[in-house]
Amino acid sequence: MAFIEKFKWPRAVLADYEACRRVAYESVADARNDGLDYVELRFSPWFMAEPNGLKPAGVAEAVADGVLAGQKDYGLRASLIGILSRTYGPDVATKEIKALATQRERIVGLDLAGDEANFPGKWFREHFRRARELGWHVTVHAGEAAGPESVWQAIQELGAERIGHALHAVEDPELMGYMAEHAVAVEACLTSNVQTSSIPDFASHPLRRFLEAGIPATINTDDPGISATDLRNEFDNAAPQAGLTVAQIHQAQVNALEAAFLTDGERNGLKLLKSQAPA
Repeated sequence: MAFIEKFKWPRAVLADYEACRRVAYESVADARNDGLDYVELRFSPWFMAEPNGLKPAGVAEAVADGVLAGQKDYGLRASLIGILSRTYGPDVATKEIKALATQRERIVGLDLAGDEANFPGKWFREHFRRARELGWHVTVHAGEAAGPESVWQAIQELGAERIGHALHAVEDPELMGYMAEHAVAVEACLTSNVQTSSIPDFASHPLRRFLEAGIPATINTDDPGISATDLRNEFDNAAPQAGLTVAQIHQAQVNALEAAFLTDGERNGLKLLKSQAPA
């Protein structure tokens, strides 16, 4: 939660809808400058709206507009994932999903983030049922501040196709086997997990164990601004410190494309784009 507390500084500058639009737009620009071909950006409209009294639906529209403009100007495919901030509780989450639903066609998935230890996933079953009705994919932060039972709940009750962090999943061999068999991806965030003290150091991170177990684990930045990192740093520095071989790092990149919330046509298009790129 000390990590989450740091978000109060960047979100304080979201004084109006134009600021929200600009931040979303520049996030696409940053991704292009980092050399990415595809990016999934997450946002919680309630979390962004709260400091300056904005309307969550207005924030959702501004973010969607900014990302669309960024895609056009920078030629980068970008998808949006809405976040329900569990820390506000299920009643606010109901309002938040209504705000996100105003941009139904411009959002590909729903996430649950925030204080996992004190706001369990079971409180949000109906919200994720609604998300699936809207045709959205599901990813859930789980197994970071709670045990493997939180990961089970996210998969079985919320419909999670991907799990954010999933650190404590390694404590349950049955869960590890299930995730491998059903291709439930892990969104591993190496630098973030060290900074939050979820793990003591890179060498203790379970990412290598996920990959060795056949779980389609991926490498992510979590929040680049808070963690002062980018994807290249995660691949070039954090991943080797976590004990990954070059082959495992490459596999994590392959996994990321396969686990992305894309259609098969979009995924094949990205593969074609890379195959035509200069060596």
